[in-house]
Amino acid sequence: MEKQLIGRVDRADFPGLHLDDIAVKIDTGAYSSAIHCDNIQEEDGVLKCTFLDEEHPQYNGKEFTFTEYDVVFVRSSNGMVQRRYQIQSTIRMFNRVFKISLSLSSRQEMRYPVLLGRKFLTKRFIVDTELFDLSYTAKTQKKDSQNK
Repeated sequence: MEKQLIGRVDRADFPGLHLDDIAVKIDTGAYSSAIHCDNIQEEDGVLKCTFLDEEHPQYNGKEFTFTEYDVVFVRSSNGMVQRRYQIQSTIRMFNRVFKISLSLSSRQEMRYPVLLGRKFLTKRFIVDTELFDLSYTAKTQKKDSQNK
């Protein structure tokens, strides 16, 4: 499979979570991918959390429940190891749907609600840090051409 060029930031859809046009940061320094959630609670084998993204009022505060999830240990950029919940979902970029593992993380101090790490990027993408929104642009151009 030929690798797709991707920029430093983009927008992606998460069909499995019913989220569209969510800002993502491409981070080759991070191993795993993460999504910004709050109020993460596990109760009787059910994981509950709230998605946070002020840029999308229709999704900000949206509650999710998962019955299938894992517990993983993630080393943050400051060297601290954190225990996190991880879910399996899907992501749509460049008009293709990929499987993705997302750890649930409180990213309140971060600018982007989703971080895409090397585990997802490897063998699929080549990163050019001068570029941005390549997938989102391809998506909007496809919609425009279909509406003509």
